[in-house]
Amino acid sequence: MSDFYRIKRLPPYVFEQVNRIKAAARANGADIIDLGMGNPDLQAPQHVIDKLVETVGKPRNDRYSASKGIGGLRRAQAGYYERRFGVKLNPDTQVVATLGSKEGFANMPQAITEPGDVILVPNPSYPIHVFGFLMAGGVIRSIPAEPTPELFVAAERAVAHSIPKPVALVVCYPSNPTAYVGPAQDLLLIER
Repeated sequence: MSDFYRIKRLPPYVFEQVNRIKAAARANGADIIDLGMGNPDLQAPQHVIDKLVETVGKPRNDRYSASKGIGGLRRAQAGYYERRFGVKLNPDTQVVATLGSKEGFANMPQAITEPGDVILVPNPSYPIHVFGFLMAGGVIRSIPAEPTPELFVAAERAVAHSIPKPVALVVCYPSNPTAYVGPAQDLLLIER
């Protein structure tokens, strides 16, 4: 059986490669402290567990939610965004609930990307920042991830020299995933 077209476009999944290396090292007796994908290593807070137990099995909770997500959840998300970042969002037209950021980022390129569209993606970045656009038929152009003047120079160069012109730029704070430490003024902006 041959691979599917979209699967053939994907580069190797870095976390799978790392897991294979860790498994081999453990099999050879290595003691590994795994700081891998950032999965929680603690139990969920008790109030979260209690709420899940309270709601399981209630007939009204056994249905599919609205395609954009539950209205109250979207309103709460918009309220949080306004409190945290000072940006007002319309929960009916500008907020969509997803199972997580990775699922949202995997699906968003399908909505905004046509085959051959150029997308600027920081390097390094999370695999989904590349994979979602590749699955949608996009073409990736890498730019540096660090918040230095070179980021802007590289982005301007990519815009000037890409044919066709880029349709999107993926932006992530440099500590995510590089562990790069940004200037104090950037941290203050995030914490407001």
